[in-house]
Amino acid sequence: MKRLRRYAIIGIVFVLVTGTLAHFLYEWSGNRKIIGLFVPVSESVWEHMKLLFFPMLLYVPVMAFRLRDEFPCILSSLWVGLLAGTLAIPVLFYGYTFILGRDVFFLDIAVFILSVLIAFGIAYRLAPHCRPKLSSIFLVCSVCILSACFLWFTYHPPKGSLFAKPAIGFCGQSFYIPGNCHADADM
Repeated sequence: MKRLRRYAIIGIVFVLVTGTLAHFLYEWSGNRKIIGLFVPVSESVWEHMKLLFFPMLLYVPVMAFRLRDEFPCILSSLWVGLLAGTLAIPVLFYGYTFILGRDVFFLDIAVFILSVLIAFGIAYRLAPHCRPKLSSIFLVCSVCILSACFLWFTYHPPKGSLFAKPAIGFCGQSFYIPGNCHADADM
C-alpha cells in the first residue's frame, strides 16, 4: 500500500501541474488546432474537464505498469478514478454556481483540485479490490468514448451550457442572460 500511496501522490502532483499548464498551452502554442484537441480552447466547463482527463490519461499507463503485479486491478481502478474525477468537475462547478448564482475564481481552482483528489482517491481505494473483467471492458469503452467526445466537441461543440462559456455576471437570477438586466445598460 505504501507504493500505491506514493504513486497516487505523484499522480496528484503530476495532474495538478500539467493540468494547470495545459490551461495556458493553447494560447502559448499560437492557437494550434492539434494542441487544442487536448487542452482547453475556450472557457467552457466541458473544455476545462480536459485539464484533468488528458494529464491523468498520460499518467495511467505509468502507474498501471509500475503497480500491476502488486495490484492486478490497478488499471480498472484508475479508469474509474479518471471517469469520476472528470465528471466531478461539472457536478462541483454547477453545484456551487447554482448555490452562489455566479462563478468564483478561487472556487474554480478548488473544483479542479478536489476533482483530482477524487480521481486518485477512488483509484487508491479500489486498487486493492478486484472487479470482474466485464467491468474493465465497459470502463475502457467509456474512456474511449469520452476521449472521442473531447476530440470531436473541441471544434464541433453541441448547444448547451456545458459547452458554452460560463455566465459572466449576476443579475438577481441564477445565471446572467445578456439583455435581460438593467446592468446591460452599464456595459
